[in-house]
Amino acid sequence: MGSIPMPHNAPKNIGTLNAKPLHESLKRWCAQPGDRFEVPLDGFVVDIIHGDLLIEVQTQNFSAIKRKLERLAANHPVRLVYPIPYEKWVARQAEDGTIIGRRRSPKRGGFEALFEELVSIPELPKCRNFSVQLLLIREEEVRRHDSNRCWRRRGWVTHERRLLAVVGQRLLEKPEDMLAFVPPALADPFTASDLASSLARSPRLARMMIYCLRKAGCVATVGKRGKAPLYARSGGRAISGSQ
Repeated sequence: MGSIPMPHNAPKNIGTLNAKPLHESLKRWCAQPGDRFEVPLDGFVVDIIHGDLLIEVQTQNFSAIKRKLERLAANHPVRLVYPIPYEKWVARQAEDGTIIGRRRSPKRGGFEALFEELVSIPELPKCRNFSVQLLLIREEEVRRHDSNRCWRRRGWVTHERRLLAVVGQRLLEKPEDMLAFVPPALADPFTASDLASSLARSPRLARMMIYCLRKAGCVATVGKRGKAPLYARSGGRAISGSQ
């Protein structure tokens, strides 16, 4: 999967309101000539305004901006940009800023990771003004030692995240676009376990996906197989009783 470079026309001086390196780098990646940054609007500060489109970059925790997205999308086209670490490098940094160790994490992220955050705003994709741009990225997570915190990492806590490259992207403009996450080979009706097996993902993530797809009107509960609910894509035939 080849890297998608940051555009050369990205502005050099973007506002740094509550900014972190990853957030700022992604704003530069999204930037187009003539865009405005950190613009007050309807009681909020918008990351980027591109023509009529409002662009919000959120690296995690959708619940923190739920009210902001709902209010803005009521009157304006809003695009939420969400980066997913496809490849992560973990660097340990000494107090003087020197990198004293660096390794690549064995974990690989995919577009499906969206649903781990989307559960906080599951009905927002139904809003005609709302869209999501997913970015698969290579990132570096810089950790510093703090003996009073994070005992699981022996005191190493995340200091900042840095963008290395964007390696893929996907745009979701309407609820039905999310059905692309359900493998075509998976026939209706299916259980959460069926979906997890088909995707080779955890049952927990499959349940999150189904919850979001249900709230967005993309799938419906159509019956049961034993104690497990059965689901079908929109328009699927309802099934009475258990199988």
